[in-house]
Amino acid sequence: MNAVNEATERVALYYREGSSDKVYQAAIEPTGNQFVVNFAYGRRGTTLTTGTKTSSPVDYAAAKKIYGKLVSEKKAKGYTEGENGTSYQHTDKRPSGILPQLLNPVEEAEVELLLRDDNYCAQEKFDGKHLLVRKQDDDLEGINKKGFVVGLPQTVANELRSVTGSFIPDGESIGDDYHAFDLLEYNGENLRVLPYRIRLARLIDLLLLTRSDFKHIRLVQTAFSTQQKTQLYQRLRRENREGIVFKRLDATYTPGRPNSGGPQLKFKFVATLSAVVAKINIQRSVELGLFNGRSLVSCGNVTIPANHEIPTVGTVVDARYLYAAKDSGVLYQPLYLGPRDDVDPGECLVSQLKFKAE
Repeated sequence: MNAVNEATERVALYYREGSSDKVYQAAIEPTGNQFVVNFAYGRRGTTLTTGTKTSSPVDYAAAKKIYGKLVSEKKAKGYTEGENGTSYQHTDKRPSGILPQLLNPVEEAEVELLLRDDNYCAQEKFDGKHLLVRKQDDDLEGINKKGFVVGLPQTVANELRSVTGSFIPDGESIGDDYHAFDLLEYNGENLRVLPYRIRLARLIDLLLLTRSDFKHIRLVQTAFSTQQKTQLYQRLRRENREGIVFKRLDATYTPGRPNSGGPQLKFKFVATLSAVVAKINIQRSVELGLFNGRSLVSCGNVTIPANHEIPTVGTVVDARYLYAAKDSGVLYQPLYLGPRDDVDPGECLVSQLKFKAE
């Protein structure tokens, strides 16, 4: 067997949960003296959708890196190599015993007051998934916004594993990166009872004083003075970011979301919502539905980009949009963001809709 054939690798991954029964295949395949990374996915037993992660052939080292990243991402989402589709370690939706603190929204009129209030600091509101990480020596597991144990990106796990000790940071996961903004525990000490300014200082000590060469772990930039907060707000607006978060510096860490207000607040520059896939259309688009009481009402269609799998009916997905039509509730200029395994269908309510200002 020649070196090219020896280098060929392939894997079949499976995922089964509820009505989902999916397969994902990936392979490093030779083409001449170089390689491509191809994939196929879909519901088990049906014709699979195919694609490639390499627009042109690459050398084996590059193909191996692309292939490894692809397989790691799928396993972190719950895919396994066992055909019974049993969940990947730490993605079995078992309760963690820990709940994160969640944000409440504010209106734009309140933002000016928060910018001037020295009791609050400001940070970027990221467009990712809220994720706690529990590290106990060499054991790591992610915890989603509902308090369930979930998978971690391998890049994040590798870097956090290199930090000695046991700890629980809070942050936002985006692709291969993790943006940390809080610290709940450190070497058995409960930090939740401490003011946020102290928890943030302890997080800085943990991440920046321990190591300075992280590539995928990032400390969230924090603005304290009115000038700093205003500059951050203007930059995030200018760069079309997700939004801004305000946190009370003397507040302790309180799990869950208050009925209103609270010490951690968010203002989003763009409208986003979580909706249920109500129907799969012919041309790479799905119909989105929101609950109005017990009725699921349509809020329009959204195109599924080529780099995303088409979600199945009943899946909860996120979409960004400009505004919703007042009379129909249909989204204007919707953009598909991806599935949400940490949101229940019952949370997909019409009350999320943001309408065009009169």
